[in-house]
Amino acid sequence: MKTIKDLDIVALTEDLEATHFETKQIIKLSKGQVGTVVMEFYGSAFEVEFSHQDGTTYAMETISATKLMLLHYELVESVGAVSR
Repeated sequence: MKTIKDLDIVALTEDLEATHFETKQIIKLSKGQVGTVVMEFYGSAFEVEFSHQDGTTYAMETISATKLMLLHYELVESVGAVSR
């Protein structure tokens, strides 16, 4: 199983209150919200940047590893031959 590291793409596994990066208002990040890891804290927590598709950051939060899921774009591992 791959562990989360800097620059990985992750998703929240539960809803989370956050502070808007510019306005400082409280916002809700929803389960499944996608972000980029920008810093690791001993593997137990991560600074995650959440941004719009145009790259504008709307939140940056320190989140426990237990509330994040690592996203994969490539095949992670093969479990064996497929019979046809």
